[in-house]
Amino acid sequence: MSTKRKQEPNLKEILALLTLLDDPDETIYNEVKHRFVVLGPPVLPHLETAWENSFDVLMQRRIEAIIQSIQEEVISKALHLWSVERSEHLLEGLILVARFQYPDLNEHLILESIHKLKQEVWMELHDDMTALEKVQAINHVLFEVHQFSGNISNYHAPQNSFINHVLESKKGNPILLSALYLHIAQELKVPVYGINLPQHFILAYLNDFANHLEADQGNFQKDILFFINPFSKGLIFQQKDIDQFLKQQELKPQLKHYKPCDYVTMVYKCIEQLIVSYEKLGYAEKVNALVKFQKALKPVA
Repeated sequence: MSTKRKQEPNLKEILALLTLLDDPDETIYNEVKHRFVVLGPPVLPHLETAWENSFDVLMQRRIEAIIQSIQEEVISKALHLWSVERSEHLLEGLILVARFQYPDLNEHLILESIHKLKQEVWMELHDDMTALEKVQAINHVLFEVHQFSGNISNYHAPQNSFINHVLESKKGNPILLSALYLHIAQELKVPVYGINLPQHFILAYLNDFANHLEADQGNFQKDILFFINPFSKGLIFQQKDIDQFLKQQELKPQLKHYKPCDYVTMVYKCIEQLIVSYEKLGYAEKVNALVKFQKALKPVA
């Protein structure tokens, strides 16, 4: 019963709250805003109509802020639920993050675009291929045919972290390009996993699909054939290259630098990159919302 009431908020209450939106008292406004956020998505059409019918700049700004807060609350709850119950579906997590900037994005178009890429890669793969040949086939489709590449010239642009924009622009940051590569590879039974490096993100090609996420120290390393850097058009390299990268960062190599990570960690990293992007742009409110999203995810190892 309580769920139904939340889906169908009292119209009189909504109208009463709307009349208070132009009150100059910030305390009253904050109380009204909080109540709208509690009522949730069902009030959005009423807020949008009020915005369209208002000529008061203050009221319009307040309505925009309330709508944004409601959408952020929805994303936060959805991310938590995803991390607890559906974290094996990487794309779902990335789409939720993208809704932060693009609340009306077309999920079907995203899935369709990725499916087409997967089909093209599938046409290039054969059962008798070596691991190296399979990676070369994926690289050919993504980086030669479709011209995906790392956005070096505008590395910290927030758009690099949104899956819909990466698919449209063919440019992204290490985590998004790796996520796209990983998803397509694993859908086609190519055992590629994410490796969470400091200030970077790469992939590892393993012998098989064993549960390397739960492996004890050192047990998984013998199964890593090589590493892949999607940000550098699928460049293939070895552990010694990671060691050199860590040395340049003045970091001591640790097990976590080579161990495959789960999808929650990947989405967390995506949000982390967005926080850096918006901090550089000075968007404090967006940073605060993103920090909330990170906290909504189940604890990351």
